[in-house]
Amino acid sequence: MTSENGDLEPGTSGVAVLDRAFAILEAFGLDDERLTLTELSRRTGLYKSTVLRLVGALEHGGFIRKLDDGQYGVGPAPLRLAAIYQRSFRVGPVVERLLAQLSRELGETSSFYVREGSMRVVLHRVEPARAVRVSIGVGEEFPIDRGASGKVLRAFSKPVDPRMSSVRDLLWAVSYGERERETASASAPVFDATDRLVGAMTISGPIGRLGAPATMFAAVATLLNAAKTVTMSLGGSGERYDIAQARLTLGQFATDEGPSPAMSDKRVERPDIGR
Repeated sequence: MTSENGDLEPGTSGVAVLDRAFAILEAFGLDDERLTLTELSRRTGLYKSTVLRLVGALEHGGFIRKLDDGQYGVGPAPLRLAAIYQRSFRVGPVVERLLAQLSRELGETSSFYVREGSMRVVLHRVEPARAVRVSIGVGEEFPIDRGASGKVLRAFSKPVDPRMSSVRDLLWAVSYGERERETASASAPVFDATDRLVGAMTISGPIGRLGAPATMFAAVATLLNAAKTVTMSLGGSGERYDIAQARLTLGQFATDEGPSPAMSDKRVERPDIGR
């Protein structure tokens, strides 16, 4: 960003007019269909006359459009550029690299799940080099109503399961013996540039090894970092992951007393900390 007198501020590109134009585009949030000239001026810190001049140039290039009521909205040009970016980017290489890192750091099986109706499908997975481990194959399908990744997919994809509200608040989920009695898992969501759920990054292992509160706490913290990296690589925001990390405490994980359960339609279930 630049000051009105043309002085450069920290973090700018060095081209004042471009910094100001980018500031106008960045003033639009995900929920902002239209903004007034006054609001654009307030959010950017630029004079109205400066905003009006730059908006005219951005409108000419298709980046801004003037609406019938005199307000301004984002034009079609960013959508075309975003489509080119998304077509040129493959999520697989980024996810696989981070899954390998997760498996290496935590010593457990890491995987990436996507939702297919009432099932969750293993899209990528990396297994550790140890004799006792959770073994799953790419392409395998499991019911979406069980496991940590199932909770994440139900919480952030449509139709959204209202019972997963705590998962939405926490941005992670864990599971103890839901799909298999001796298996525990933790999962965190990955989003794209439009805030759409891409999939669930997951760590799973023997419950006797991964299920300890301190171990699961470390696993969730590591998962949140990995999911943030993938999300930002896809053009999404990492802010929600920073908030989730700041709220993460050891007390959120299973203890002898256990957390308060949330009722499901068929059985007692813990949406944020399953059992």
